[in-house]
Amino acid sequence: MEWMLMPLKRYADFSGRSRRKEYWMFTLLNIIVITVLMVLVGIGGGFGGQNGTSALSMAAFVLVCLYSLAMLVPSFAVQVRRFHDQGKSGWYVLLGLIPWLGGVVVLVFMLMEGARGANVYGPDPKQA
Repeated sequence: MEWMLMPLKRYADFSGRSRRKEYWMFTLLNIIVITVLMVLVGIGGGFGGQNGTSALSMAAFVLVCLYSLAMLVPSFAVQVRRFHDQGKSGWYVLLGLIPWLGGVVVLVFMLMEGARGANVYGPDPKQA
């Protein structure tokens, strides 16, 4: 659980390095929370009567939107730190904006091991 919450402790910290474990545990936390909220949206839609919307569905949808907005900054920050861990500039995050291919390229970078030892972005987080 500590690894899942670490990016929240470093909410807007775009400096330094982050291990793969920190990135993927935070990603897993986001997937779990969004999935639970979307299930509530779906369940709420079943109780909505003719128009298919209910208070539960609307509340869950608002929570999905608020949660997504709240996680935007720490998600970018941990991604920038992952690029730093590989010795790359944080601007590589912008690759994700390229339709279709960009997300795949960023995914591959997030799967890659970080550079061993210290680099210009700080000490190796595995050794810290």
